[in-house]
Parts: sequence; C-alpha cells; structure tokens
Amino acid sequence: MMLGGHSTGPERFGTPILAVSEVSGLICDLLDDTRLHQIWVRGEVTNYRDHASGHRYFSLSERDGRRSALINCVMWRTYASALAFEPKDGMDVLAWGSVEVYEPHGRYQFIVREMLPAGLGERHLTVERWKQELDAEGFFAPERKRPLPLFPQRIGVVTSPTGAAVKDILSVISRRYPAEVVLSPTAVQGEGAHIEIAEAIRRIDGLVDVIIVGRGGGSFEDLFPFNHPDVVRAVAACRTPVISAVGHEVDTALCDFAADLRAPTPSAAAERAVPERREVLREVRGCEERMRSLLLHRFHASASEVEELRERMHPRRLARRVHERMQRLAEHEELLRRAALARMQRERSALAEVRASLAGQNPLAILDRGYCIVEAGGRIARSARDLGSGERLVLKMKDGRASAVVEEITYDRDL
Repeated sequence: MMLGGHSTGPERFGTPILAVSEVSGLICDLLDDTRLHQIWVRGEVTNYRDHASGHRYFSLSERDGRRSALINCVMWRTYASALAFEPKDGMDVLAWGSVEVYEPHGRYQFIVREMLPAGLGERHLTVERWKQELDAEGFFAPERKRPLPLFPQRIGVVTSPTGAAVKDILSVISRRYPAEVVLSPTAVQGEGAHIEIAEAIRRIDGLVDVIIVGRGGGSFEDLFPFNHPDVVRAVAACRTPVISAVGHEVDTALCDFAADLRAPTPSAAAERAVPERREVLREVRGCEERMRSLLLHRFHASASEVEELRERMHPRRLARRVHERMQRLAEHEELLRRAALARMQRERSALAEVRASLAGQNPLAILDRGYCIVEAGGRIARSARDLGSGERLVLKMKDGRASAVVEEITYDRDL
C-alpha cells in the first residue's frame, strides 16, 4: 500500500523477510563454533531440578558485582547417572560439555556431560595438564618399560605401614614364594604426601629386586598424591623395576603410566612380583625328569658304544685284524717291489739306448778302424784345400799323435 507516494511495508528497508525457522537455523549455525564445544565452564548452580525422568535441569550463573550472567543447562539421564555427588543450588561447580540450540523453541543451552565440584574439578584439570606435560617429556614411553626379575629375593614395598595394602602384599608373598619383604614407609594421602612417597621410592631404589608402589582404594582426592609429578619422576628414575598398584581396578594414577608394570590392586601386584611356589616346583620337577631322561639315553648310548668297542678289541678279533693288516701290507710291499724292479729295467734299457746313440755319434770311435784326424794350425782339416805345401800337420790316431809336413797336394778330379 502506498500513502503519499511512500512504501509502508518491509520493502522500504530493502531487507529480506525471514521465517522463524530460518532465524533459528542461523542461530544454530552461529553456535556451531568449535570454541563452544567440549569446553569446561565454571559457575554457581541455580534453579536446580532433578526430573523424574532422570534428567537434570539447572542454570550456571556468575555474579562478580560488576556484571551478572546466566546460562541454562541440561544434563541428560545417561550422563547424570554417573555423577559422583548431588548438585545443590549455590554450589560452585565445573561443568564439561557443549553449547547447542533447541531449534523448535529457539533457545540455546549448555549440554553438560560431566560435572565436578569446583575444587575437585580443578584438580582433575591439573592432573590432565600434568599427564600431557609428563607424556611430552617421555616418562610414559612404552620402550622405557623393563621386564620384572623371574626369581626376586627381596621385594620393596612403598606404602603406609598401617594400611591394608601392606598386609595384603605380605599375605600373598608369604603364601606364594619365600622372598624377603622390605618396607619403605610413607604417608599415602593428605597434604605433602607426594613428597614422602617420592622420598620413600628413592630410599629403597637399588636395595631390592623389584619395588611395589601403591595403596588401597579411595576417592580421587585420596589417590591424588600418586598423580603428582614428583612421584612420577621418582618412579621413572628408578634403577629397580617398579610395579604400580594404586587403588582398585577402576582407579588410575599417573604413576601407573611411568611404572614398568601396572597392577589393579596391591594383592595383584604381589602376585606379579613373585612366581607361584607350586608352579616353580612343578617346573623344577619337569626339568629333573627331562635331565634324567637325557642322562639315561646318554648312558645307554655310551654302554652300547663301549660294548661295540669291547667286541672290536677282543684278542682273537684283534689278532685276526692285525694279521689281515699285515697280509695287506705284505701284498702292498710286493707290489711296490715289482713296480720298482720294472721301473729299473725300463730305465736301464733307456740308458743303454742312450749310450749306444752317443757311441755311434762319437768322432773318436772311427779311429779304431785305422782312420786318423788331421789337424793343421790347430784346426781339423776336412779338405785337401785346407792344407798348404810345407805346412806342419798333427795326425791324431787311436793310441797317439804324430807330426808330418805336407810335401805335395794332389786334388781328386771327381771332387
């Protein structure tokens, strides 16, 4: 509708028209911020209602004189059933959860999954921070874990001298295995207990074969000293293998992660520390049986070997074997002699042939047949042309020499 030429509807502002559901959806998108999910919030409980369905409805408020703030909260039955305390109006608490929006009503609220009294909650956060810091320093690394000794002689126990834990440990060890128990006493809860526990661990380290550190069950507050970095570092620095047994099976302390082994209870730690006497005796008897069997087998094998040697060394058998060896030796000796004679015959024949060959090629052998060798000027004259008239000659004959002078030289025409 136009009045006086001007628009009176939403069109004149130039903005779109949104449905209620669209506005609720935008709010939902804005609240889908990671900074509003899985967060801890501290505040005072107000308007607390424990619904018959098991759900818990309340608000967390903050008043510091200058400002006042309030956020609606709900804790569904699934999470509320795990509460370790009963919230009341005016109680200071720490709540963990996420901010979400309920679109049908356009209302945002804090969905609480865990809630703790403020003091206790802060300690939980402290332990979580310690865990991250100690883990980053490598105290919880699996490769640091060492095996326990198989047959320890001395068991060190770090716990209260008057608590149930030491009695349980002594009872189990005395029943299972004859090992000596050395107590390093300490307070296990209360202010300053972590200092005593760390000192007790250092005091007994190196004096025993394995150390059990622990106490019986208790609340988170009671077990808090075993989360302290001083205790964790003392456990990690031990030269002796350490078993951590703090609380009951569902309880966990930071010293559990630093120990070489974690046991759910002190009694279970004692069982892990020493072997079962009956199992050891059964294993020993098994070893004895195996050794006896091996010795008997070896004895029978040796007896058979001796009997065989005795048969082989019997006088008649020995004499027969000696005669056989002597016969073989004589046969070998005869064969060697024959071979040597045959070789000598062959060598003599070869030598005779060489002598005959040499004799046939000896230039002096011809002198036996009436020939002589003519030497002129120190050389053998092989031709009449090697001689000169009046030249003095030496005639070498079979049994001596003679001198001659050339008077005349006649050459055969046929040459």
